[in-house]
Amino acid sequence: MLERTATRPAEPFADVKARIADAVEAARSEIIDLSHRIHANPEPAFEERQAAAWLAEALRAHGYAVEHPAGSLATAIRAVRRGGRGGDGPRIGILAEYDALPGLGHGCGHNTMAASGFGAAVALAAVADELPGEIVFLGTPAEERGSGKQIMIDDGLFSGLDAALLYHPCDRSHVESHPLASEDIEVVFSGLQAHASSDPWQGKNALDAMILLFSSVGLWRQQLRPTSRVHGIIREGGTAANIIPDRSVAWFMVRSDDLDYYDEMKRRFSAMAEAAAAATGTTVEVTFTGGAMTMRNNRVLAELFRVNMAAYGVDDMGDDPNAGSTDMANVSWVCPAIHPELSICDEGVPAHSIAFRDAAAMPRADETTLLAATLVAQTAVDLYLDPAFVEAAWAEFRGG
Repeated sequence: MLERTATRPAEPFADVKARIADAVEAARSEIIDLSHRIHANPEPAFEERQAAAWLAEALRAHGYAVEHPAGSLATAIRAVRRGGRGGDGPRIGILAEYDALPGLGHGCGHNTMAASGFGAAVALAAVADELPGEIVFLGTPAEERGSGKQIMIDDGLFSGLDAALLYHPCDRSHVESHPLASEDIEVVFSGLQAHASSDPWQGKNALDAMILLFSSVGLWRQQLRPTSRVHGIIREGGTAANIIPDRSVAWFMVRSDDLDYYDEMKRRFSAMAEAAAAATGTTVEVTFTGGAMTMRNNRVLAELFRVNMAAYGVDDMGDDPNAGSTDMANVSWVCPAIHPELSICDEGVPAHSIAFRDAAAMPRADETTLLAATLVAQTAVDLYLDPAFVEAAWAEFRGG
């Protein structure tokens, strides 16, 4: 059970926040069961059918009007519950992710994100009669590939939100994150088959082109800025050793903390792919399939979350030095947003690993999931009950 630190002073809206915590505790078994079910049934980006169905069903049971599918994505969810005080209060977005990594499962702990988002929605529903505005739950697919949130933004599902809140599991606890801009790239080289022994000169080797591209990328890394990344895997490389491959397919990602440099990297990558095709007599198709922006951390929201976090004895450990990427950053360009991280394991356990995957279903992760649900809901309460916080968050967002 979550306990507040006795030495911390009571913050504004303490009574409502206490009932938020009680509501999360009352739903403990439901929240943890959802996390474990999603963890045990991992589904990759755009294929999260079971996880989305479970979430939609659970939200309906707690009084939400659920749209599923939502927009153009079959596994997206938009669920709304109006506050009982009516009026034109804020619309606060409570977000959830639930896609897994191919071949690894929930090595990023998105099962805890789905469950914590659901838990926050349950807690806010318990005090909804005292809130103005709307509670807007958004189930967001495909964070690991293709930027599901950007698709949902384009579909208008984030329109009208005054803030967006989403927790992420980590090996450390910190409020502000600084993810890199990132783009998924599919590269397809096309050549010509031939017998690899009797007449290889008649072939055009698509795999050679891909290997040349990987070599070019490897040499390019020496000149990249320290905060930039490029990495990839070969998904198709031929069918038999005695056939000149006529098709080779790879999945690359480029990343940077600087948007101008990021655009330059994408242009350079395309040029290297074209050069590899020219050198091997093949053709190439380079497709940028969606990605993430840099994050605009809203410090007004961050400070609210930090205060709520401190009430449970959890200190902000400062910026995470190991920056990945997330399409939550795209949301931060649409409305005030934060993406705090809370630890589910010992420091040093890397994300996207078997160790992190296993940690995401352990008792420590369960307690963090409940804490995240509580903190997200309590931060939302600050915004619902004090319009000045919403105004300040928007002023910062607009550069005021």
